[in-house]
Amino acid sequence: MFKNLKNDLPASIVVFFVALPLCLGIALASGAPLFSGLIAGIIGGIFVGSLSGSHIGVSGPAAGLAAIVLAAIASLGYENFLVAVVLGGVIQLLFGILRLGIIGYYFPSSVIKGMLTGIGIIIILKQIPYFFGYDKDPEGDFAFFQIDGENTFSEIFNTISGIISGNYSLGATVIALIAMIILILWSNVLSKKGRIFQLIQGPLVAVVVGILFYVFTKDSSFVITDDHLVAVPVPDSFNSFIGQFSFPAFSAITKIEVWIAGFTIALVASLETLLCVEATDKLDPQKRVTPTNRELLAQGAGNIVSGLIGGIPITQVIVRSSANIQSGGKTKLSAIVHGFFLLISVMLIPSLLNMIPLSVLAAVLFIVGYKLAKPQLFKTMWKLGWKQFLPFIVTVLVIVFKDLLWGIGIGLVVGIVVILIKSYQNSHFLHIEENNDGSKFKMTLAEEVTFFNKGAIIKELDRLPDGSYLELDVRKTRYLDNDIIEILEDFSFKAKERDIDIKLVSERGIVENPPSYIEFFNLRKKTA
Repeated sequence: MFKNLKNDLPASIVVFFVALPLCLGIALASGAPLFSGLIAGIIGGIFVGSLSGSHIGVSGPAAGLAAIVLAAIASLGYENFLVAVVLGGVIQLLFGILRLGIIGYYFPSSVIKGMLTGIGIIIILKQIPYFFGYDKDPEGDFAFFQIDGENTFSEIFNTISGIISGNYSLGATVIALIAMIILILWSNVLSKKGRIFQLIQGPLVAVVVGILFYVFTKDSSFVITDDHLVAVPVPDSFNSFIGQFSFPAFSAITKIEVWIAGFTIALVASLETLLCVEATDKLDPQKRVTPTNRELLAQGAGNIVSGLIGGIPITQVIVRSSANIQSGGKTKLSAIVHGFFLLISVMLIPSLLNMIPLSVLAAVLFIVGYKLAKPQLFKTMWKLGWKQFLPFIVTVLVIVFKDLLWGIGIGLVVGIVVILIKSYQNSHFLHIEENNDGSKFKMTLAEEVTFFNKGAIIKELDRLPDGSYLELDVRKTRYLDNDIIEILEDFSFKAKERDIDIKLVSERGIVENPPSYIEFFNLRKKTA
């Protein structure tokens, strides 16, 4: 694991700077204490990272659970809610033992790519207000409709209006532009000039420059106010640090509401984790495959520990995972080290962290978002045809305008509908052969024909003219649903009335006007 330290250490620093504001913001958006988000980030990095079989996935508090957590805390109280988090972890362990991790493999590639692209677009859109030092909402509010009544685009319009009227932070904007230049220059030019520029990552340099900018501009027109800085809780002493931990009230374990909340957390967290695993495996340059059942076990264990010491629920998170991959992370060491960075920083240097401008972190996330949602990907998906593009673009749009889970769910439904349509169309093909006596029709059934294909086959059979000749070829058919056999049986009766002759061609030979399709195909199954 340590042989890739030169790659994993710089990547862990980038993930740390991406994860820090997200841990705080998601906790705030969830109605939980800020410190609970940091607990979840630390446990997700160190504990889950150690147990997980994912090489490049990073776990921590997830925006997709914010609404669920907010409602659970409001109805149960925080200590009772922590019991639900622990129960959720136990249920995830059961999911892993029952080998339910395979569920993630049943999501179409187009939906997974749409999820990544949608997340990338959201990252970019959500960071625009921070980039200009305008939005004071908590970082991590990834839903379209925000907790302050605004939405993604109204915040951008407000930012534009603020810029026009001069109501924005000049210092935050300037340092954001400087950070963006550093990041682009580092990535495209300097990283190719020498080894030192590969060991020291651009985001770290951007953050250090941001801190120096804040320190040296306090008394100037470029001053960055506290509401545009990272806000880590600063304990007065070791006792006050320990006092930030909360513990579950297990006396509430008999309440049905706690069990419902626990099951909901387990279900949503597991689904989000499995989808993230699928997505990060696709992004992995080495194309390694994460053992999904082991991942559920790791996430379940992580949620048990997080709930026991006052943390909010944990999932594998695509924003941090993609930042890890794009920063050159090779093994799980980067995720583990980022967790240690979170732990050490909140214990030893919280005041220094509170000097980091949010606009600098917005610049870092801009780069992450762009790499996830490159314009070239839209062109590529379009060229693959509507069967790939439609689920992809629907997933992207719903994620941007609603939220992650809705986008994935509706994208999956669209993908299934596309499959049904193609199954409907590809169940058979029918062509006409002209001869001196009139028209001869030939229908060849596909390898698998199910009840989904009933409508198409009935339509084609009903269109046959009276007195025609039909050759029905089932030599390639390996599975024929009983519904289809009944359709053929019914058509055989109609064919006699309409003077239509039928020749059935199978691997067993040729049968003219078979008296019973049900008997024929049942005998065919027994013979096979």
